[in-house]
Order: sequence, then C-alpha cells, then structure tokens
Amino acid sequence: MRTFFDILRRIWRAPVWLLERFVCLLHRLLDRYIGPGQRERLRVIIFRTDTKEGLLFDGVLFVLIVASVIVVILETVAHFHDRFWWFFFILEWVFTIIFTIEYILRLYVARYPLRYALSFFGLVDLISILPTYLSLFHSGPQHLLIIRILRLMRVFRVFKLGHFVTEGSVVVSALRASRTKIFVFLTFVLLVALVIGAMLYMVEGGTNPAFSSIPKGIYWAIVTLTTVGYGDITPITPLGQFLAAAVMILGYGIIAVPTGIVTAEISSRVMNLREFKYQRCASCGTTEHYRSARYCHHCGHPLSGNDRLAD
Repeated sequence: MRTFFDILRRIWRAPVWLLERFVCLLHRLLDRYIGPGQRERLRVIIFRTDTKEGLLFDGVLFVLIVASVIVVILETVAHFHDRFWWFFFILEWVFTIIFTIEYILRLYVARYPLRYALSFFGLVDLISILPTYLSLFHSGPQHLLIIRILRLMRVFRVFKLGHFVTEGSVVVSALRASRTKIFVFLTFVLLVALVIGAMLYMVEGGTNPAFSSIPKGIYWAIVTLTTVGYGDITPITPLGQFLAAAVMILGYGIIAVPTGIVTAEISSRVMNLREFKYQRCASCGTTEHYRSARYCHHCGHPLSGNDRLAD
C-alpha cells in the first residue's frame, strides 16, 4: 500500500516539478525586459479590479471569452463550418494565443504562481488553451474549448459580487448537514426503483417487448419516479398500467422529500445568521464561528478579519 501511495505521490510531483521549472525559466526570460515596478503594476491590473486599468482588462477579457465561446458553438454547425472553416480556424488560434499570453502573464506576476496554477481558475485557464495545441496532434479535442465558458465566473470578481459567497456558504453548509439524510433517501429510491423495475418485468415481460430485461424495467422506474417521463417505454397490460399510475403518484411525493430536507437546513442556517458569522479559519478551514469569537472553536487559531468569506 505504501508503494502505491509513493507512486501516486511521484505522479503528482512530476507536473508540479515541471511547473516550477517553467515558472523559474519564465522569470529569467521576462525579468530582462520587465522591471519590478512594471511587474507589480501588471499584477495589480491582472488580479485586482479596484483600478480603471484592472476593470478595463477584465472587461476586455470578458468580451474575448464570450466571443471565443460563441465561435466554438457556431463551429459545430455544419452549415457555418463548411463555408467559414478557415475563418473559425484563424479565430480559434487568435483567441488561444491571447489566452496563452494572459496565462503566462498570470504565472509571471502572481505572488504565489503554484497556488494560482493549481487553483480552480488556474486549471480552467490552462484547460481552456490546451485543446487547440492538442488538435495539432489529434483532431477532435478543440471542441473541448467550450470549457472557456467557466472563465465567465470571473464576473463575480469584476462586478464585485463577492458578497454572494457568504450566501453560497449557507447553502453548502446546509447540504453538508443534510448529506446523511439525502444518502439514506437516495438509497431508498434506488431500492424502490429496483423492486418496481423487477415487478414491471414480471408483469410486462411476456407481452411487452419494451420490457425485455430487468435493467429495462429499472430504467423505466427511475424515469417515472423522477417524473421525467420520456415515453420510450410504456406498459400495455392493465396491471402494468395500474402499477405505472401508482409509481407516478409516488414520484410526486419522492420529489418533495429532498426539497424539504435541504429547505429545513437552509432555514435553520438563515435563522442562525444572527448568532453565527461565516469566517474561515486560516489554520483548519472551519467556517462557522460565533460572532463574538476571537479564536477558532475547533483549533484555537486566532481569527482575522481578513479571513472573512465575503472578502
């Protein structure tokens, strides 16, 4: 077991080591042309939005991301692709080069390059440019460029929507508190779908070719219980139709259960907002503390105002 984890650790360290070497090489090359003052100015423009240049940079980046996503979407339409494939090809490389330069600059000016590169946005920035380069060796990956739409999440930073993170933490904490109940509920639903699917196979299997196996019956039960109702498989016998009606009625009750569980937890969290504050401990990561707390109740680390989730 220790050997297995050692192999995983080496696999993880390899790209990190390559990234460290790349960042060092990047600093050696760009430090010849960019001074410390210019580098700090670039860092403010790229990573902050409290200046006109920063807002302009994020605004232009936002427009480029939207335009690149539209290009990827239109390229999949056969009519447009056949007539303007060369235009899409040029635009795709233009966007990729621009985003590559942006990614390199972010690595260069970031105070902690590895932390940025391994963060959510850092990985999205990297994945959004890789498919174009991979398409040089194998056709097809360029359609993965649609992942660039995830970069639109930067709108939260551009338009000062960071206070929504606090409200989002309420929902996340409610889901975490409800995870046991939701797991029990989902297990019950799967068992019900298994039983109902087997029953429909026994009732319909001899006369209805759509129910040719128990997995087919389970598929029908899941589709019916969730009230999706594709209609590709339907019972034709009177008993099968009676069971289908019962499952449809049961489906409405099943939908209400997880909604009620999560809603009750969210209501409880909202009622406790007056008593609790959502502040992340820099040491252990605990997020819920009493408003009067000066130390983390979990590890005892001092709480700083800079650790507030809303920031």
